[in-house]
Amino acid sequence: MTVSEAPGAVVLELAGIDKRFGALHANAHIDLSLREGEVLALLGENGAGKTTLMNILFGHYVADGGEVRVAGAQGLEPLPGGSPAAALAAGIGMVHQHFTLAENLSGFENIVLGTEPVLRLWRRAAQARERVEQTMAESGLAVDLDAPVERLSVGEKQRVEILKALYRRVRVLVLDEPTAVLTPQEAEGLFAVLRRLTSRGLAVIFISHKLNEVLAISGRIAVLRAGRKVGEVAAREADRRLLAELMVGREVPAGTRAEQASGAPVLQLSSVDAGTDTSRALREATLAVHAGEIVGVAGVSGNGQAALAALVAGLEAPAAGEMRLFGEPVRRHSPRAFVARAIARIPEDRHRDGIVGSMSVAENLVIEDVRHRDYQRAGFLRFGAVRRRAEAAIRDYDVRCPGPDAPARLLSGGNMQKLILARVLARGPRLILANQPSRGLDVGAQADVHRRLLAARAAGAAVLLISEDLDELLQLSDRVLVMHRGRVTDAGPTAQLDRARVGLLMAGHGDAAPG
Repeated sequence: MTVSEAPGAVVLELAGIDKRFGALHANAHIDLSLREGEVLALLGENGAGKTTLMNILFGHYVADGGEVRVAGAQGLEPLPGGSPAAALAAGIGMVHQHFTLAENLSGFENIVLGTEPVLRLWRRAAQARERVEQTMAESGLAVDLDAPVERLSVGEKQRVEILKALYRRVRVLVLDEPTAVLTPQEAEGLFAVLRRLTSRGLAVIFISHKLNEVLAISGRIAVLRAGRKVGEVAAREADRRLLAELMVGREVPAGTRAEQASGAPVLQLSSVDAGTDTSRALREATLAVHAGEIVGVAGVSGNGQAALAALVAGLEAPAAGEMRLFGEPVRRHSPRAFVARAIARIPEDRHRDGIVGSMSVAENLVIEDVRHRDYQRAGFLRFGAVRRRAEAAIRDYDVRCPGPDAPARLLSGGNMQKLILARVLARGPRLILANQPSRGLDVGAQADVHRRLLAARAAGAAVLLISEDLDELLQLSDRVLVMHRGRVTDAGPTAQLDRARVGLLMAGHGDAAPG
């Protein structure tokens, strides 16, 4: 079921929005409108201008040209630029791609923060909590309200962001990748909530890289490319191929997993316990990953994936059980030792753990290269060698950046991921930990990541793929494991699975019948 294209009156209009950052034309005279009860999907590659446009709408940026108008008492009225408070007062809520939470406060405090003066809120805490719990029940977005946000997983933080917006009873809701951490059943539950809310007049701007979701929930789809709006189409008239071509400007071939025999075990866990946080620890985990295969790990964020990733990266040692690499028990657990053994890591959080933002692109490419003699002599960097390595990687992996000497923090999310892939895959690793490798990436960047992982598999590498995107897991994996409350269930070969069965296992229904 999709929402009709034009249910009600126009509640939001962006007219001729223009924004430059130096030579970069981030938004080029973009027109966009939104109606009551409508779900408008906004698509585009990383760096296409979606985030800039939404930041102008929400008052984080001031447009160089054009105007934002919101429905008011006198019809459509101009919205003051550069004022998030004005946007909130006009009934615009936004769930940002990168979280805007107070890490030292609880989930409940973050949700209600700023809705009322502190003293009044303190007196009405019981009423506020009741309303938050009601919002949680209606949306199906469960979270520990009393835990400090700094202790929450990435997925739980995103749920707090969604609840924070819904709590404010907004008229226009902007959702940026809202289902990235939900099971299929939870995502459909969220869609059911959105349908109920839009039937009462809520207008939604839905930003997602999951084209199936876009087609399922939206009534109308607008596509940006290189800062310009290049297309607008009714969802009922669109398909994945059309949307992908509009986004990228060319046909995007999907990665194909060819059948091949797997080799010897590369990674083996036997009844392993790991992790200090009991709610997210790994419990009695037994699994194996062989050379030449991709083993996918499905699960709602916060169910032990972080502990598993830390173990495979050498950041933690098992508290119980045995871990084997290449058939031998692991005696030394450290990232340096694991890198030296040709184990590569694509981390979950590329901004925090994948790059050093203040260092250059070239420096980030060699930062963990164990062949340090190639890049230094007598303790001094060989800048010529480092630059040549960077120029080759930028060319081979299509890293779009100002140059090797540019700070890595200037790269878009997709190009940061390409930089990380260039760093870890060029060494020909024997085991690859790919933790959420395509989260937040556009269809073109996703296809490139998938192609690289499949090529590594074909070359004989073992790949442990941790992902909350079931489409990605079912497309790339030879076998799928499911994690729930720290325990690992072998769901079986991908050919025997469907989304519904994996979703049930993710929700803790270990007796789910095979699909």
